Order: sequence, then structure tokens, then C-alpha cells
Amino acid sequence: MVDKNQQENSLPKPKSGEFPPETRLTIALVLVARRWRSLLDEKLRAIQQGTARMEALSAIHNSPEATSQVNIARRLRIEGPTLTRMIDSLEKDGLVERLADPEDRRTKKLKVTREGEAAHKEIFAIAEIYRERLLDDLSGEEIALLNKLLGRMLDKLDDGLPDPEA
Repeated sequence: MVDKNQQENSLPKPKSGEFPPETRLTIALVLVARRWRSLLDEKLRAIQQGTARMEALSAIHNSPEATSQVNIARRLRIEGPTLTRMIDSLEKDGLVERLADPEDRRTKKLKVTREGEAAHKEIFAIAEIYRERLLDDLSGEEIALLNKLLGRMLDKLDDGLPDPEA
């Protein structure tokens, strides 16, 4: 017998029959992403962080050099004003700094501070604990395959999917 919590946490069931595998995958991708983000947000709250800050800090941290806010917004697929609010918050907390672009006074370059480096490390230490627990029953080969498949999906999404109406 399945308890109520376990039943609520499983994939939804169709009204009749079974979902086709592709539909199950669509639902699973959405649910896994949402639940993973929710779990991380809950765990990161203890250090006054969250997944949105993790994404922004990581995008800046992993840029080859001081990168413009516009480029970071593009990489994160978010609107400029949304990123501006996030950067304001990260800057206020001393995690990033805005630097003047010598080639364009209107542009600000972003750089992670020492405090930001430490926060980034702490965020990923927490994420690693829960990632290990999530994937503990997968083999190295399964993890490699999952990385390969998710990477291909991300590449396709980044390249832009063709419009079905075209």
C-alpha cells in the first residue's frame, strides 16, 4: 500500500490508461526541476541564499573575465531589470561588484568579490550534499549518460527549437 505522501510525490496518473513515455518525460522534467529547486531553496535559506542568487553568482563567477550585466542576463535567460534587482542585492551583500567599462560608460562589468567566492563555495557545498543524496543509487555510467542527455537537451534549447508552425 502506498502512503498518501508517497502518492502525492509520484508522477500524476492519467484519467485512463498510461501516459506515453514522452509525456511522462515532460512531466518528470518539470517536476524534478521544480522539486530540486525547492529543496535547494529550503536548504540555502539557512545561509541567506537561494537558487536564483546561486545562478546569478555562478554565471558571474564562471565568466572568463568581468562580464557585462547584459551578457549575464542573456546567459540566464532573464530580463535585464530582473537581473539588475538581483545584482543590487548581491552587491549590497558584498558578493559582487560593478566595474565601469572603460570602453562604454553606460555598461557595467560584474565581478565576484572574495566574499562572493566564499559564498559561491558554501552554496555549492550544500548543493553537493543533496545532489549526492539524490543520485546515490545511480552508477557512474548512468550519471555520465544523464549528463550527456541533459547537455544535448540544453544545447538544443540554447540553439532554439524550430517553430512547429514553420
